[in-house]
Amino acid sequence: MCLTTVLVVDDELFFRRLFTRFLGEDGYQVETAASGEQAVSRVNQGDIAVVVTDLVMPGLDGMDVLRHCRSLNNPPDVILATGHGTVETAVQALKNGARDYLVKPFNPEELRHVVRTCLEQRRLLDENTQLKRQIELFQRGQHLGSLLDIERLFSETLDALLREVGGGRGLAFLLEENATVEVVALSGLAENEALLLALGLLSDLDQLEQVRLLLLQDIPSHLPLPPRVHSLCLLPLHHKKRVEGVLVLLNRAEEDFPQPLPMDNLHYLLEQAAIGFVNAYRYQDARRLIHTDDLTGLHNYRYLQMILDQEIHRAQRYGLEFSLIFVDLDRFKEVNDSRGHLAGSQALREVADLLRRSVREADLLFRYGGDEFTGFLTETGAQGAAVVAERIRRTIEAHVFFPKSEQPARLTATVGYATFPLDSEDKQGIIDLADRAMYLGKEVRNVVRSARDLKP
Repeated sequence: MCLTTVLVVDDELFFRRLFTRFLGEDGYQVETAASGEQAVSRVNQGDIAVVVTDLVMPGLDGMDVLRHCRSLNNPPDVILATGHGTVETAVQALKNGARDYLVKPFNPEELRHVVRTCLEQRRLLDENTQLKRQIELFQRGQHLGSLLDIERLFSETLDALLREVGGGRGLAFLLEENATVEVVALSGLAENEALLLALGLLSDLDQLEQVRLLLLQDIPSHLPLPPRVHSLCLLPLHHKKRVEGVLVLLNRAEEDFPQPLPMDNLHYLLEQAAIGFVNAYRYQDARRLIHTDDLTGLHNYRYLQMILDQEIHRAQRYGLEFSLIFVDLDRFKEVNDSRGHLAGSQALREVADLLRRSVREADLLFRYGGDEFTGFLTETGAQGAAVVAERIRRTIEAHVFFPKSEQPARLTATVGYATFPLDSEDKQGIIDLADRAMYLGKEVRNVVRSARDLKP
């Protein structure tokens, strides 16, 4: 029989020795306490499976020991023993959570049977609890693997991981181009705390292949940590052999993580989240195809509508500006009529490339329809939009189309722009004003016009 610790509590030395001899013969590890106070102190240290305690003792009695044990997480089972037993005291003990009740003097076999039965029931309950936890863990993992929305996936994965480590603080972020990050989930942290920590971690992510636990002495000194961080756990999510997302767990402000961490459970949840992460990226790729113009590779009108909804919300929240540019090729119909639609399609692809060279990586380009294009200029006011619009106009004007043909050609474009919130504070308004500014320029062609050039 494997060693199981039983605590015998009795103020009489005779019964402590008697209990110890009987239970020790059955292979139990027996410890003793001469008072309720000693018993409570020992129980608080943990690793006690069963407490056999006398009911009547000076100071803290058996019922007090029972109540204390019941207040603990994963409490030991309590068997009460007394030489003055009545039906009423037995019922009261059982109602308060005692596993069983013995009356002194007792048969040694009765003691052994009660303790053995108690431990068997405890073992079955522990197995049942463990099985239930494993089933819940499996179900949570399966759920994470099925999520296709990346923000929801990160948020629910972060919650599941924190639950496994008994709570704490955390964040989840995606790695973007140009060494930037996007925080997509938070728990117990302010947005600025999370963003600063995510940016601070960037330089340490290249070699992050699996779950990494950093204790206080191992945490790099350059990291901008929130208050009272003692441990930091990093969990990477990979896509195409690169770290694309990271979940960060921090201890509660009041206490450190319980040790040891359930690493097997954390690895399992991370593996399932990785499945969801890869599927979500594939789904995003499929959605990206839905929102991409087949001819030019630019975004399409449908995606423009989505982006404007998101960016107006972001601009309103953070007090930002952005500008919308409309570009329309001048007399493009003549290209199709004289050279054919294949040549026209080639010219549109070249225009798309010229637009890409004229804006920043953070800006977005769309084929609005036909020979009309749109540019979304991130965090760009009216002055900046005027500069970009003129750059686009000059770039198209200077470009030679069909350079290897017998008749190379040149094209020009008319450009209009509007700025949020300077010119309009709603989506349709900003689209209409940029479009109308462009059509105002069409009266001359090959010019730039702004929404402020329109007559009231």
